Amino acid sequence: MVMGVRRVRHVKLPVTDLARSVAWYRALLGLELAAEFSEQGNVRGAQLVDPDGGYAIALRERRFCASRPDLTGFDPFALEAESTEVLHRLAERCDALGVKHGGVQDRGEWGAHLDIPDPDGTVLRFLAHNVIGAGGFLGVDFDGEGQVSTYSTPRLERP
Repeated sequence: MVMGVRRVRHVKLPVTDLARSVAWYRALLGLELAAEFSEQGNVRGAQLVDPDGGYAIALRERRFCASRPDLTGFDPFALEAESTEVLHRLAERCDALGVKHGGVQDRGEWGAHLDIPDPDGTVLRFLAHNVIGAGGFLGVDFDGEGQVSTYSTPRLERP
């Protein structure tokens, strides 16, 4: 059944220093500042958009979020890159800006990814040639050494 939902409008991330994070995301990804959100005259959030309209990232000062979420070390979303070459260019951009990253991890037929922690440690994951998509199922199992095996019957669906 088609629900009429077209795309993710934006993701929202908690940050400890809004101005620093806005500058970081804009420098790394070339995003534009589209909106600021103030409370009693104090800016507490911002929305950054891709100039080509592909995605948006909203940021909110953590101390003004419900439950003070901390996503350190976690990748709450992934952005799809057109190719592995794009991932390499993004890694080079990180190097030029002095931004730490995990390097491009090419898993061959399983695609490639690049992880970049933001100033708060939240991991931005960039994927290229990802094999998971609508219209099928793929179970992926990583062993203790990071080796991949697959399975074809969902384990979450019970008969």
